[in-house]
Amino acid sequence: MVLNYLCSFAKEGIANMKSSLLLLVFCAVVEFMVSVDVGSAQSIDGMENQWHHWRGPSVTGVSATADPPLEWSESNNIQWKVSVDGEGGSTPIIWKDKVFLLTAIKTDKLDTSIPNPEDQPKRNFFDIKTPNAFHQFVVICLDRDSGKEIWRRVADERIPHEGHHGDNDFASASPTTDGKRLYCWFGSAGFYCFDLDGKLLWQRDLGKAFVGSSLGEGCSPVIHDGKLVVVRDHSKQSTISVLDAETGKTLWEKNRDEPNAWATPRVIEYEGTTQVITAASNEVRSYDLANGEVIWRCRGLTGNVIPCPVTQNGVVYCMSGYEGFSLLALEISKTGDITDTDAVVWKKKQGTPYIPSPLLYDGMLYFNQSNRNILTCLDAATGKEILSRTRLPELSNIYASPVGARDRVYLTGRNGKTVVLSRTGKIDVLAVNQLDERIDSSPALAGKQIFLRGEKSLYCISENQ
Repeated sequence: MVLNYLCSFAKEGIANMKSSLLLLVFCAVVEFMVSVDVGSAQSIDGMENQWHHWRGPSVTGVSATADPPLEWSESNNIQWKVSVDGEGGSTPIIWKDKVFLLTAIKTDKLDTSIPNPEDQPKRNFFDIKTPNAFHQFVVICLDRDSGKEIWRRVADERIPHEGHHGDNDFASASPTTDGKRLYCWFGSAGFYCFDLDGKLLWQRDLGKAFVGSSLGEGCSPVIHDGKLVVVRDHSKQSTISVLDAETGKTLWEKNRDEPNAWATPRVIEYEGTTQVITAASNEVRSYDLANGEVIWRCRGLTGNVIPCPVTQNGVVYCMSGYEGFSLLALEISKTGDITDTDAVVWKKKQGTPYIPSPLLYDGMLYFNQSNRNILTCLDAATGKEILSRTRLPELSNIYASPVGARDRVYLTGRNGKTVVLSRTGKIDVLAVNQLDERIDSSPALAGKQIFLRGEKSLYCISENQ
């Protein structure tokens, strides 16, 4: 709408402009508006300076305003490091002077009617047992400058109805905020909304999910224009739900014909309609946020879809890397079944990730193969290879999703190392940084800081500390 106004203004007013300065400013604004992906600009003041969602302000893994450090270690550039009790693979989020994170803490309180896990028979492929211990599902708020705990709330205490994979946990969905409220999703343990000072505003029990092989839950919620989107793809009845952010009431819910998947949806405004794009094994679907009607659908991904879709210039990029590799670049302006039509701009069948989401940075699409240290970079517009399946130094297994800022790409491995590359499309290593903990969570960037959640600690990293 703003772009249409500017173009109209140009036709009617440029001829009467006498100031070359005004003309230069106008041209710069139009160029900026054309270059920005429709729907990526946020309506909340200052959103671009925060990290409100696990994939950042642009939902691509990029911060346009952050200036994080290039180098760090356990003894260098650590602003603070705090222990975090319990387990949580979710990424912390940053809003102004606060850091929010979720964790699940196993207590000593047991239900003796449930057999001890070590005494239970094998019941699934990974031999994941049913818990008999109560867990506290906890929300923590820290001071961004000092790491001091400001408040902590136990959202619930219960015995989870099923277990999780050894690399998963009961707090793997990242919280999100719109600057007014904090939205915390613990999956089958419930949805909880707090104000930013820790007051509980509402809570919802959306029922139990039954994940195939008891692998655990993990899809993060998305906030957009006063609505919360929650996708639950599992072995029983999968659903997509949209809640009113202020009250928690269900606005609409649709059943989905999908098996296990953990992909956080992408919500984007396009040509007057807000689309909710969900990546999953049977189909990629776009729903109308207003009413839940399916706008378009496309087949072509593989099983156990986890990577979050990213968008640019009216194209969404969806990928998967389990039991095969698939990347689909899809026009979001179409309707109906777009499988094998010209709405599929391009596609790839190799090198795509299983767990990590891609990084879309100024037209360059970065992703690693499966969970390995093999990096690909493509021209997002054409699919042309800029860097083809090239091994990264110093890293091995990768669960964290890459992030980008200041023309740098940050890739963090499970061994605690972060490799920093120049955004050139080459393996141009600027730094290799080592911390002493395993890291599965994706980094968060804000201001001059980078936040890394390790197995036991949360690190705030900035220069000259």
